[in-house]
Amino acid sequence: MNALRSWVHLLFMGVTVVPWALVAVALSPFLASQRLYWFCVAWVRLQIWAARWMLGIRNEVIGWENLPTDTRAPAILLAKHQSTWETFALPVLMPHPLAFVFKRELLYIPFFGWALGRLDMIHIDRSKRAQAFHKVVEQGRALLARGVWVIMFPEGTRVPRGAKGQYKTGGARLAVATGVPVIPIAVTSGRCWPRRAIVKRPGTVVFSIGRPIPSVGRDPDDLMREVETWIEAEMRRLDPEAYRDAAPPDAARSATAG
Repeated sequence: MNALRSWVHLLFMGVTVVPWALVAVALSPFLASQRLYWFCVAWVRLQIWAARWMLGIRNEVIGWENLPTDTRAPAILLAKHQSTWETFALPVLMPHPLAFVFKRELLYIPFFGWALGRLDMIHIDRSKRAQAFHKVVEQGRALLARGVWVIMFPEGTRVPRGAKGQYKTGGARLAVATGVPVIPIAVTSGRCWPRRAIVKRPGTVVFSIGRPIPSVGRDPDDLMREVETWIEAEMRRLDPEAYRDAAPPDAARSATAG
């Protein structure tokens, strides 16, 4: 039954993205950037709603109080990345427009990528690391000044449930360059929507939002280690079953030893 429901939801996504993306592209010259953003988020919201009723996947958020309350306060979100689910859910859950940092290859996906390319996002060429980081800082600074929150996945790609990828310092370097605090987020999406899986499982995806970590005067490597330590410890608290046989993360062991 889960397989059938998963295929129906996948079909629903495919059928709805085509007209929505075409309308977004057609409207993009005439709509303000934020209005276009929320129009596209409405499609993602529809997919979250469909997943709730078709797949039995629900969201639970811990730590709402850790988000800035000032409507103009900038923030850089650094989140665990286990599946596509968090890329859908976070724009719906967050009260501010989000600018994702992603590889430019996503722009070539028919319909979805076309609409994505019309939004204020930061797409980079990973093969040109120096130029990519310069673009992240330049565009990130401008977006943060407009009240858009920048979101990055420090592990760079989706990791299996119970695993830890290599945390890259790009988000911390952006935070230090702009003086903007980072907000770590742990996500248990792998329980319900495993990486690269067609068949999804019903359940609750927990988003745990950590306290803002100041970046002014920090070393980017040290800042990212603090983010990594919090996220990985929180993942073990939220989903202990997945980490039962996993060794403690290196960063956590180092922090404990220190």
